[in-house]
Amino acid sequence: MPVIAIVRCSKLPDYEAAVRRAGGDPWIVDPATAPADIVARAGGVLLTGGGDVHPSLYGETPHPAFDPAEPGRDEHEIELARRAMDADLPLLAICRGVQVLNVARGGTLVQDIPAHLTGVLSHKAGAPHEPWALAHEVWIERDSVLARIVEEGGQDPDRCQVNSRHHQAVQRVGEGLVAVATAPDGVIEAIEAPGRRFCVGVQWHPENFYRTGEFRSLFEALVGAVRGLG
Repeated sequence: MPVIAIVRCSKLPDYEAAVRRAGGDPWIVDPATAPADIVARAGGVLLTGGGDVHPSLYGETPHPAFDPAEPGRDEHEIELARRAMDADLPLLAICRGVQVLNVARGGTLVQDIPAHLTGVLSHKAGAPHEPWALAHEVWIERDSVLARIVEEGGQDPDRCQVNSRHHQAVQRVGEGLVAVATAPDGVIEAIEAPGRRFCVGVQWHPENFYRTGEFRSLFEALVGAVRGLG
């Protein structure tokens, strides 16, 4: 089975289950595992959710709402994202992972959606025991890789319902990336890198649906890219 390196976080089981059900072999990595070694061994990379990327890494000072990730994650994952893209290794980024990917490519983030943007939706739906609770729909660009994937999974790219849970978002999109989905309030909910084998990031949590399969096609696309399919 294709080896998928999954970045360690506090809520690993759903990520592991989603990768397994898509036909991949999860390999949990953390800052003790050198990014160069990960890229050499893994077939693909999955950047997971978690705390905020430190604003100093994109030239800003922290907002009072800043919620740091575990020590060492920022630098490790940014280097991993860069090396994976340099090697054109299939990469799926989820929630914090989208923000890591964007910063790795020189982009910036909205540090706190409620504080910096007006007229926005709630992007924090769902109680801790209901991680699959839907927050809002996203509008996905029809000519994107992501649109094809969600359609293959039986969903409508024009009104894809997601379990959005985040207080930060992509602001200036990083080099080589494009925004391919927004919430109705304009907040960026997905990015991808055109021309790559597979490089997609979504701001919601598709792994929480591994039992019911609404977003299984996203993980299948990652594994399929490693296998050279699609």
